[in-house]
Amino acid sequence: MIRYALACDQAHEFESWFPSGDAFEEQRTRGLVACPVCGSGRIDKRIMAPAVARSDRGAQPASAVAGDTQSAQAPTSAAAAPAVAESAAPVALFGEREKALRAMIREIHAQVTQNAENVGERFVQEARRMHYGEAEERAIYGQASLDEARELIEEGVPVQPLPDLADDRN
Repeated sequence: MIRYALACDQAHEFESWFPSGDAFEEQRTRGLVACPVCGSGRIDKRIMAPAVARSDRGAQPASAVAGDTQSAQAPTSAAAAPAVAESAAPVALFGEREKALRAMIREIHAQVTQNAENVGERFVQEARRMHYGEAEERAIYGQASLDEARELIEEGVPVQPLPDLADDRN
């Protein structure tokens, strides 16, 4: 197993484990490696300090591997890496910045859901009605497509996209 420091074209940094360097390249080429924050498939390796095993710490820590471990091949020696299925997807590990960003997004969602009315799929119509004085002004949230949001902004309707919770897509 090999751990790579990765970043997407939007500069979101994360780490992920792969069975080998070739496996990373193959998965990236096939579009199977994506940013856990924004979903971008444009991923590059970053410079990373190698992990060096220390003999003065006693037992080595256990590794967690995602995927179907029953179909994995057995290690060839006691020092070999844990077995992983060939089709296992890498698991992203988040740094402190990513964790803090996710916590902020969760807090924004909590504030919105506690202090605004969910109008669901009627969001676009309700936002326009409030903007043109046909409905009382109040805090609302709901769903709108990217094109609908652009139209609202072009009309001068004050709207703000709410970032997705990354956990909802995983």
